[in-house]
Amino acid sequence: MVEPPSNGAVRPVPVPAGARRISHSERAMPVLARLRERFAAARPLSDVRVVACLPLTAETAVLARLLASGGAEVALCSSNPLSTQDDVAAALRADGMTVAARRGVDRAGYYADVRQALDTLTGARRALLLDDGCDLLSALHTERPALLRSGVVAGACEQTATGVLRLQQMARDKALALPVVAVNDTPTKRVVDNRWGSGQSTVDALLRATGMLLAGRTAVVAGYGDVGRGVASRLRGLGASVIVTEVDPTAALDAALDGYRVLPMADAAPLASVVVTATGARDVVTAAHLGLLPDGAVLANAGHFDVEIDVRGLVSLAVERNVAVRPGVDEYVLPHGRRVLLVAEGRVAGLAAAEGSPPAVMDVAFALQALTAEWLLDAGLPRGVHPVPAGIDRTVAGLALESLGLALDVLTPAQEAYLRSWRAGS
Repeated sequence: MVEPPSNGAVRPVPVPAGARRISHSERAMPVLARLRERFAAARPLSDVRVVACLPLTAETAVLARLLASGGAEVALCSSNPLSTQDDVAAALRADGMTVAARRGVDRAGYYADVRQALDTLTGARRALLLDDGCDLLSALHTERPALLRSGVVAGACEQTATGVLRLQQMARDKALALPVVAVNDTPTKRVVDNRWGSGQSTVDALLRATGMLLAGRTAVVAGYGDVGRGVASRLRGLGASVIVTEVDPTAALDAALDGYRVLPMADAAPLASVVVTATGARDVVTAAHLGLLPDGAVLANAGHFDVEIDVRGLVSLAVERNVAVRPGVDEYVLPHGRRVLLVAEGRVAGLAAAEGSPPAVMDVAFALQALTAEWLLDAGLPRGVHPVPAGIDRTVAGLALESLGLALDVLTPAQEAYLRSWRAGS
């Protein structure tokens, strides 16, 4: 940031690193900028405490400032120990927000931060939770039941596919005591964030962490959901030959018709220069698969939790571990002499070894979060997992199109009548 002095020369104005990073993201997030103007005028979150367990990045900071402009008291913790940008956390503390997060904390420290964020609910009149992976909601139900019974929490939003799966299971077990909206499951979020954002950020992490040439390599993508599709297409776009592994026959058929080879992991692993997991399940790459990998194979996880790759099995198999052979990469030497490179400790690579989805992607994802939170506050939903109203999804998609300078055709009255009619035939 520069400011011209009176003599016409340009001199630098010192701005803390976190504030610079947030300002850079704000300029690339026009949808949130528009929403912030409306929130600041209407103050829809006055007297509401918002506790957010999200990747603590500059883009999340833009969302937090939007919520605060709408009257909310905001407290944050990180949804991943390696996703916190410490300079951004410092900038948000300077804004007066409660931030319980530090990059690289161990498991105990991570959950201590989650509990600290939840404890800010004490004394609140009304509250909303924004979660990314269900750790916040899980801790509320299991470790802070008094807060849950107090009725202060009006509901929650969940941003990830993994978190939605956990919440659906809680609902089936009749353990979910709140209404939760599955923001992840909107068409706009799944296309923009899951497919394109996660696809780009995961491959960005591979390139930053390893510096490898992907062209001509064989890459294995485990899982062909929205994230897997995005990762596979980005890898193929950079010249890799991509193999997909799947457990669902429809998804496997989809991958095959998109032109990818489909193999079981046991057959794909010996061919792999790179393996990326994107399933939301555990034990996708097992100890048995590790012994099949070629020398120098790279393992990375695009999913939320560090259970898709059997990291403990890798540690127990290795005869030597070389930490940080490159930033964010550990090298494991197996008994047969082959080396395996693990990116970001098997955690979500796009956030832990890169910077997550680009600001333009999170502009859309967080706009969905903000508008859904506003609606949820007074929606009066019963406990359970609920969809985002279609109108909110269309509104955000429309704002994103406008920000790109794009426009749509509009149905004529005759077209609308035809689409509503069942009598018109051939």
